[in-house]
Amino acid sequence: MFRLGRNRALASAFAAPKTSPAPRLPSFAQQQRRALSIHEYISADLLKQYGIDVPKGAVAKSAAEAEAVAKSIGSDDMVIKAQVLAGGRGKGTFDNGLKGGVRVIYSPTEAKMFAEQMIGHKLITKQTGAQGRLCNSVYICERKFARREFYLAVLMDRGSQGPVIVSSSQGGMDIEGVAKENPDAINTTYIDINVGVTDEMARDIAVKLGFSEQCVDDAVKTIQNLYKIFLEKDATQIEINPLSETSDHKVMCMDAKFNFDDNAEFRQKEAFEWRDTTQEDADEVRAAESGLNFIKLDGDIGCLVNGAGLAMATMDIIKLNGGQPANFLDVGGGATPAAIKEAFELITSDPKVTAIFVNIFGGIVRCDAIAHGLINTVKSLDLKIPIIARLQGTNMEEAHRLINDSGMKIFSIDDLQNAAEKAVQLSKVVKMARDIDVGVEFTLGI
Repeated sequence: MFRLGRNRALASAFAAPKTSPAPRLPSFAQQQRRALSIHEYISADLLKQYGIDVPKGAVAKSAAEAEAVAKSIGSDDMVIKAQVLAGGRGKGTFDNGLKGGVRVIYSPTEAKMFAEQMIGHKLITKQTGAQGRLCNSVYICERKFARREFYLAVLMDRGSQGPVIVSSSQGGMDIEGVAKENPDAINTTYIDINVGVTDEMARDIAVKLGFSEQCVDDAVKTIQNLYKIFLEKDATQIEINPLSETSDHKVMCMDAKFNFDDNAEFRQKEAFEWRDTTQEDADEVRAAESGLNFIKLDGDIGCLVNGAGLAMATMDIIKLNGGQPANFLDVGGGATPAAIKEAFELITSDPKVTAIFVNIFGGIVRCDAIAHGLINTVKSLDLKIPIIARLQGTNMEEAHRLINDSGMKIFSIDDLQNAAEKAVQLSKVVKMARDIDVGVEFTLGI
């Protein structure tokens, strides 16, 4: 049900030590870890800066630009790729019916034709969900023919607490499928962060992959340069699929996926200027701008909590009582009235939400101040769905009194289990009321 970042999925599938696997964090904890992802054309430019070969190509943001780029490449054998941050583009479908976000083209005219059908339309793939993602540009590059195709990724591995290189001779295909069906085809090389990728290590990887003898030296340089990017740019993932040996015996990265550590934004200003927020959930972008940690989930009980640990416990207890959380929302230590209002607006923007569970420990901000903010927000937004508030900490008794005397439809409950039970119960009642088109206030008897 819950989304998981591709780099963490790869790391857990291929790179976990066989002897003592690291304990996995709950899915909610993994959810709040974010990693900047960049478009393929930017990845190609970055690879070139580090002396790594990629097919000749450029980005186009209009049909006219696509035609001009195709002319500049000077080849009648090219590929046009929709620039959407999602896997499975080649098998995706656009909202206008066009099949495939990656197409072989043979002329500038075809580049213009496909660009017109891709740019400004949403591409739906196995990773985007039914809503798809908007394609704002296309990447047009020379089509190169490979004698051999390999898979190579540099990842951070939680188990070994360091980088690893995951490689396979079976490149150019769904690597998760390869790992499942033929795990022996996956090789994992652990890297000492203080030593790096030595010549011997890189040569061993290149030989195991199956590069021909005349390409091994170039493959060694490519592997070391990929690790250099990984280290210097604070990457969490560099995935090359396929890493190819071309028909003219060149080592070339045909496709690239990069992720960068959000915690390194302060020293990777250039990389974070490459961020494309149109490829992200608009509510999550809005939340980040307000200093909130917000991630949409698939349930119907909205959660407003301060602190990641308490947020995970809250969602766990909702599930234990038969409910489904609609979001992860951590307002942090300063649960100010302004933050509470912004959080409520984000939660209630999801039409699936049928109840809101507020679970806040008032320490830095007192419970009575939180209660005032909560009451004012419910008034200003004219909320009709039930709200369950569990406020613990400084001045909690006063907060409880304020909520009970407010006349608002807020249920103030001290016990966590009782509060969770009430949230699930009221959520079910509201869903039933919506199904039979009866007013929520009437159904709840409030």
